[in-house]
Amino acid sequence: MSMVSNVDEYINQFDGEVKARLLTLREIVRAEVPDADEGIMYGLVGYKTHKKPLVYFGGYAHHIGFYATPQGHEEFADDLAKYKQGKGSVQFPLDQPLPVDLIKRMVQFRKNQVRG
Repeated sequence: MSMVSNVDEYINQFDGEVKARLLTLREIVRAEVPDADEGIMYGLVGYKTHKKPLVYFGGYAHHIGFYATPQGHEEFADDLAKYKQGKGSVQFPLDQPLPVDLIKRMVQFRKNQVRG
């Protein structure tokens, strides 16, 4: 992946299933938090609300990385148990359906957490 300056460039460097899933994630975040600030953060697609981190995501060869901060992942530990995880991150494999409803709930949780 090359250095990109905006989200469209980031997404457009991918093809096929990765690109489709990145676009789906973008639509989810925009629908759940329409006033969130979008940009490239830490080399990923990132969103902030009230100047605080909301969620990040990125495309990889075999998965989509989704980062909802450690607190966001702790809240959904049971739902995320079947996925490979790190502290504050989860990998959604390309060979499995994207868990859209779970992602929506995670974004809503982070929005409520950030906005208090």
